[in-house]
Amino acid sequence: MTAAPPSRKAEGPAPVPDPALLRKVALSSLLGTVIEYYDFLLYGTMAALAFGRLFFPESHETAGMIASFGTLAAGYVARPLGGALFGHFGDRLGRKSMLVLTMILMGGASFLIGVLPTYGTIGIAAPVLLVLCRVVQGIAIGGEWAGATLMVVEHADARRRGLWNGVMQMGSPLGFLLSTLAITATTLLPEDQFLAWGWRLPFLFSALLLVIGLYVRLSVTESPLFRQAADEKNGDAAPRIPLVRVLRDPRALVRACAVGIGPFALTALISTFMLTYATSIGYATSDVMTGLLFTSVAGLVAIPLFSALSDRVGRRAVVLGGAVGIVVLAYPVYALVDTGSTPLLILGMVVGQVVQSAMYAPLGPLLSEMFGTRVRYTGASLGYQLAALVGGGFTPLIAGSLVSASRGMTSTPLVVLAVSTGLVTALVIWRTAETRGRDLTDDAALGGPPGPQRGHGTPDDAARKGADR
Repeated sequence: MTAAPPSRKAEGPAPVPDPALLRKVALSSLLGTVIEYYDFLLYGTMAALAFGRLFFPESHETAGMIASFGTLAAGYVARPLGGALFGHFGDRLGRKSMLVLTMILMGGASFLIGVLPTYGTIGIAAPVLLVLCRVVQGIAIGGEWAGATLMVVEHADARRRGLWNGVMQMGSPLGFLLSTLAITATTLLPEDQFLAWGWRLPFLFSALLLVIGLYVRLSVTESPLFRQAADEKNGDAAPRIPLVRVLRDPRALVRACAVGIGPFALTALISTFMLTYATSIGYATSDVMTGLLFTSVAGLVAIPLFSALSDRVGRRAVVLGGAVGIVVLAYPVYALVDTGSTPLLILGMVVGQVVQSAMYAPLGPLLSEMFGTRVRYTGASLGYQLAALVGGGFTPLIAGSLVSASRGMTSTPLVVLAVSTGLVTALVIWRTAETRGRDLTDDAALGGPPGPQRGHGTPDDAARKGADR
């Protein structure tokens, strides 16, 4: 394909990781990510259960569903903005301070949703304020993932980046599990009480989680690679606007976005939209919530396993396996859902979650290894959040529109969506260079061939050529 961009001066040998410090950073990133994703994913499930009736009651039922998922998409639209904003300051000022700020924004927005008056009380102002809170959530989560990922990856040994990042990545299914448990508990209330006040409780619980999260986040140290890069006197290594350097050669950014489309779309289909689809074909809400609990547990097991596997066989092989898996299994998964059997519904959701985890688990080290230290927060964050926007933000909205247009709840449009997004991920990862073991102090190429392996890379990594296939 195209030639590699010109080499830049490397930032020097990587510091030797401190095992005790690394464990502390990984656990603190895990807890912080659990809290952030609890808040963000809580909204998605509640949008399917209640927001259509509470904030868009005058709409037609189908229009209300689409409007409700439209506010969900608003949060995803804001995520790239958050990625660019926090990426800029994270590359200029440091990772830790940005993580504290993202947590404050997320927790505050979630608490405000919990006290927000509904349409019946303040009219059109209710959905407007709901969308504003969702946008703030999107901006916050836009900066969260990359910051937490880099804190772990930049502390870790090159040979075990996937393993340690897998610990942090467990925050997503743990956050979803926590939000699902909170919603499951509130849905045990009579429906009138749930719609009157019960739906607010999981959002109000965010205030307590915010206090815990801030305590943990404030106790960790700054990334050693960022501190090392900040001490460099080489002006070229410290761009005033990191985004400009990333966009100067946008190949890595485009690939980072495209690789993430498949896992985000599949998450939306088997979690957020599954409540709407499964209940429309006869399943009880409690049955679907049980399925979501099982998918969360499956993610907790699969994500660290696939993350560790990517350290041994490479990021590309694991992501490609998951992408091919959903292309092959999309139809069987929805065939299981369409049977009307709760055990088969759960089985289909779990199978979908496992192949999603294979695509998702290596994203942290993969995207981090595509960018140099001085632009890593910006590049990894923006790529990840653009994938979240394209793959996750609009998928429930598109799925709802297609299913409604088919004049009957049929899974065919959902199968097509899953296969299409899986193919995007498969084709792009096939054309992407392997990054496993890349020296993160090498700022030579943003998404092009990795520079010579130094620091804590493995011997076989040193010989690997990074040319695109």
